[in-house]
Amino acid sequence: MTIFAVRHVTTYRYKQPVGFGEHRMMFRPRDSYDQRLLASDLVITPQPASLRWIHDVFGNCVALARFSGRAAELRFESHIRLEHSPSNAPDFQMDEHAKTYPVSYDAEELPDLARSMEAHYPDPDRTLHAWARQFLKIGRQTDTGSLLMTMTCAIRESFTYVRRMEAGTQSPSTTLALRQGTCRDFALLMMEAVRSLGFAARFVSGYLYVPDRDGASHNGGGATHAWCEIYLPGAGWVEFDPTNGIIGNRDLIRVAVARDPRQAVPLSGTWIGFPSDYIGMEVEVEVTAEPPATLVEEALPDARRAVEQGR
Repeated sequence: MTIFAVRHVTTYRYKQPVGFGEHRMMFRPRDSYDQRLLASDLVITPQPASLRWIHDVFGNCVALARFSGRAAELRFESHIRLEHSPSNAPDFQMDEHAKTYPVSYDAEELPDLARSMEAHYPDPDRTLHAWARQFLKIGRQTDTGSLLMTMTCAIRESFTYVRRMEAGTQSPSTTLALRQGTCRDFALLMMEAVRSLGFAARFVSGYLYVPDRDGASHNGGGATHAWCEIYLPGAGWVEFDPTNGIIGNRDLIRVAVARDPRQAVPLSGTWIGFPSDYIGMEVEVEVTAEPPATLVEEALPDARRAVEQGR
């Protein structure tokens, strides 16, 4: 178990005071058995006229801010602290029938998974489908876990990660043609690839912890991160990060899930002014882990702590 702290700051700057429309924020992590929110704080400058919270259709926690004044700078600063239980090995624990491809879903689950199984982007010449099928073993059984792990690692090893600040996500066909993209591009590529093979998949937006251990190196740190989840009978939604070759939730902090990246944008909104007023946007994301000694100290009862400190 690890305690993570996340500081996420987004600042918009303008040449002169402008008006602001409603802004939508997805900063608050999803509580689950493998991550538990301990504290959350959100500061918006200038202070919004109203701030309310809702759960969207996927159960994500969304903050909606409305403004009444004008300003030359708009700043969102989010601080969260959460308890994270990492899964360090791809132990899928799938149902026996799902261990080999093709995978079939239970009739009761199928209606709820149907939209996550459908292709959301065109593949007119079936290039993406052909690329996905190369991970199948022709003439013999294909192990489901190996199929998905191999595809995850193939994207990590044969595609080039590039940071792109512009909003939006490349189409999977574009990413496949360019052989490069951002974390959200790679997540969408894998989602659509496995959907073409009959799997249910969804997009995940969140944060990435970049550890300083054993020379480990992750792409996507210093900003929000994206990966995907695939539904496996008996195992449920399993996380795959093709940007870093991560299987399971190790170093990943889940904030929002959706069928499509456009439904899980961390921050979006409108402003009122001349196009030339906009100067730019800055994003800072810092994810830190509390030292193990701090965790032990917090777990000690007051009486035991007093004895150990010699009081």
